[in-house]
Amino acid sequence: MSIDFLGNFPTKPGDLRIWANVQGSGTAWALSQASEHHQGLILVVTDNTQTALQLEQEIPFYTNHNLPILTFPDWETLPYDSFSPHQDIVSQRLATLHRLPSLQRGVLIVPISTLMHRIAPHSFLAGQTLMLDVGQKFDFNNIRKQLEQAGYRCVDTVFDHGEFAIRGAIMDLFPMGSNVPYRIELFDDEIDTLRSFDPETQRSIEKVEQIRLLPAKEFPINDSAISRFKARFKQQFDVDPRKCPLYQDISDGIASAGVEYYLPLFFEQTACLLDYLPDNTLLVSTEQLQESIEHFWNDCNNRYEDLRYDIQRPILPPSELFIPADELNRNLKALPRVTLRGGIAEDKDHHTDLPLLKV
Repeated sequence: MSIDFLGNFPTKPGDLRIWANVQGSGTAWALSQASEHHQGLILVVTDNTQTALQLEQEIPFYTNHNLPILTFPDWETLPYDSFSPHQDIVSQRLATLHRLPSLQRGVLIVPISTLMHRIAPHSFLAGQTLMLDVGQKFDFNNIRKQLEQAGYRCVDTVFDHGEFAIRGAIMDLFPMGSNVPYRIELFDDEIDTLRSFDPETQRSIEKVEQIRLLPAKEFPINDSAISRFKARFKQQFDVDPRKCPLYQDISDGIASAGVEYYLPLFFEQTACLLDYLPDNTLLVSTEQLQESIEHFWNDCNNRYEDLRYDIQRPILPPSELFIPADELNRNLKALPRVTLRGGIAEDKDHHTDLPLLKV
């Protein structure tokens, strides 16, 4: 089954089209068809994380091309939670952010609550990415310092993203954004071999010529970033920082649990995921998007009111951490947009009734 989408795409910023009669797996089918015709990136904004995960699994079923299907997953924490997202989630987010600026076509799936988070600017990833090549000079002390400042943890045995271990002339390392960890073997002061290995058995798998190291956190933890955090913390909060455990941890170079909800304090300016996207991005969402935006924004404000009075853990106002609903709406309306509707269109202007998909 196919349909001619060529006349049904919005052609310029601010244009809106309605694709109606989209039901069940028809959403994934419509997106797969759209990705074949749109000469650019398709940003799919879902109402919740469950729908995002479902589309990530369903879209490949309907595609017969090799265009990338990326996700920018949610932290899976509530606003202002005092614990951090799992390292695997952070790894996937960083890998997506690293890839987006050079991505010309494909599909990016993101829940609306995730899109509303302020994130690190592109300059952070560009400045923190490190490449290691066979034959490259390798200084253990220097590399270890760089890894620790990038948020990596030194452990006895590497199992998870963001960990490294040193044994004699060998370093094991699980880079963020990588599917497998790597073993770096030295000859004198040069990298002799780079091999991937199985973290469960610790056995080597295959040789590679180069590995890419992304930071282990979505914020810097080096000396300048710590100084910036401390200065901005004191400006933002009228409390005694000596009585704030999180402030003391960051001062000691420790990424305290839940520090992600203080991310703006590490940067002069934050970014939005939309800032990472190419100019020819097409937005696809459902009719419930506005309701989901307002619901999340209200949740953020309610949690802020509940938690704002803890002087040992003061918190940032919602507008500092999240994109306000009105600001996000303005940014989204500036994109070419497609809204998916479950029922048949009543007003046929700018509407297309898709064929009912039977599976």
